Amino acid sequence: MKLLRVGPPGAEKPALLDPEGGMRDLSGTVKDFAAEVFSEQGLAKLKALDWKSLPKVEGNPRIGPCVPRPVNFVCIGLNYADHAAETGSPIPKEPIVFLKSLGAFQGPNDDVRIPRGSKKTDWEVELGVVIGKRASYVPEHEAMDHVAGYCVCNDVSEREFQAERGGTWDKGKGCDTFGPTGPWLVTKDEVPDPQNLKLWCEVDGKRMQDGSTKTMIFGVRKLVSYVSHFMTLFPGDIISTGTPPGVGLGIKPQPVFLKAGQTMRLGVEGLGEQTQRLVAA
Repeated sequence: MKLLRVGPPGAEKPALLDPEGGMRDLSGTVKDFAAEVFSEQGLAKLKALDWKSLPKVEGNPRIGPCVPRPVNFVCIGLNYADHAAETGSPIPKEPIVFLKSLGAFQGPNDDVRIPRGSKKTDWEVELGVVIGKRASYVPEHEAMDHVAGYCVCNDVSEREFQAERGGTWDKGKGCDTFGPTGPWLVTKDEVPDPQNLKLWCEVDGKRMQDGSTKTMIFGVRKLVSYVSHFMTLFPGDIISTGTPPGVGLGIKPQPVFLKAGQTMRLGVEGLGEQTQRLVAA
């Protein structure tokens, strides 16, 4: 099942992507994708609907984030062995966890604003994990019981802000519009192995990233459990699980960064695609 939200920012309505690729309005069934919808019972209720009886979403509306604004937008740094290598960083002994500002959270195809004074804005295609059930101190063998599904995330990053301006990574990760999410949430029953998905990202049509979740250092099961030992995860929260190699920072001999007027296009196997235009803030 593929769930999405359509409409203007702040006024999105829940919808279902039907087997024919059309969008079906779910607002007569649920007001939005609240906590109870992400439960096993809530998702089963939606799956049991006769999609042909649901109203069609007409036209070509904006696609918003596939979940309402989460309590926690968690990101994992340096979680691909080949990405760590391209940046010259050691393999982490434990997951590197940081939070992305909720001001970064936006739809998958909304414009990304390059911050004022930015010199090193970069792209990062990532697998997003959507939490379905409250998770606190969850053992690894129970971690997948707390997952509702998966989505595409772009962990847009400003490398100078992140690494050269002092303090933690947050300044380079949480800028407004730096967290495109969606287009849809794909329920976990449609993703039998999240550790075997292809990821890719293009800038102006040139393939920059072409990786696989096989090279993750810490897999989905480990990450859900690990993060839940440091903060409670709530239904609709997102864990963005790190990026494969091919980021602008890692290009040799000279790194390449984004400029206003360019276009990013990215996707994860089976989870859809995003397209963002870069504009000046």
